[in-house]
Amino acid sequence: MQHNYLDGSIFHKRFHPKTHDFKYKFFMIDIDLNSFEKLNNNRLFSYNSFNLFSFFTKDHFGKSDDFLRNVDELLSKYKIKKTSKMRFITLPRILGFVFNPISVLILFENNKPTFMFAEVHNYNGGRVVYPVELKEKNEKTLTGKTKKDMYVSPFFKRDGDYSFDLTYDENDFQLSIKLYEDGKKVLVSNLITKKIEFSDKKTMNLFFKHTLLTFWVVTRTIYQSIKLRLKGLKWTKPIPQDQTRRI
Repeated sequence: MQHNYLDGSIFHKRFHPKTHDFKYKFFMIDIDLNSFEKLNNNRLFSYNSFNLFSFFTKDHFGKSDDFLRNVDELLSKYKIKKTSKMRFITLPRILGFVFNPISVLILFENNKPTFMFAEVHNYNGGRVVYPVELKEKNEKTLTGKTKKDMYVSPFFKRDGDYSFDLTYDENDFQLSIKLYEDGKKVLVSNLITKKIEFSDKKTMNLFFKHTLLTFWVVTRTIYQSIKLRLKGLKWTKPIPQDQTRRI
């Protein structure tokens, strides 16, 4: 097992109350928690220190500076048994900056995903972690559901239902998220990627390809929000609970 980069694109489509969609390039890192210490073996990638790309424990759930300890505490909180294979998928910092809309911790049994924690951040300082039990949908895809419990977009309710479809194999990583409000599908977001080796050369290539990705994640969200506002959508505000970092 080893770390990988995941390079591809993300697609968003809103169905209600107005149709609206967009697509852009995106990448993430797929971290093998059994080889976590090897993140520092890449000269251009660092753990808890500055580099072209970096992973900081404080960007994610838990209170310890030790990310693996935070994972153990998360599993203990939800009474989930630790498995021999676990992967954490997230957007790394780029030159020290990052905004992570979603990261996922995936647990495997017999090399098949069985459970997932979806860590969601909003632009108001809020964070929540959703536990998602995965069940087989078809030969390649696992599926799971959870209740939404945090404000994310100003154009949707803070509550609803999420449905996740996950594909994870030796070459591909795909994650589809559907949001339902009152039983009606209002949003779909699809991340489709190919795995790339975690090497100095690939790190440099991805850096030049995605240098301003963090900037574009934020500015594109603002731009798309303005377009939706001009379409007449009502703007809602978060409650205090949605401006805190919850586990």
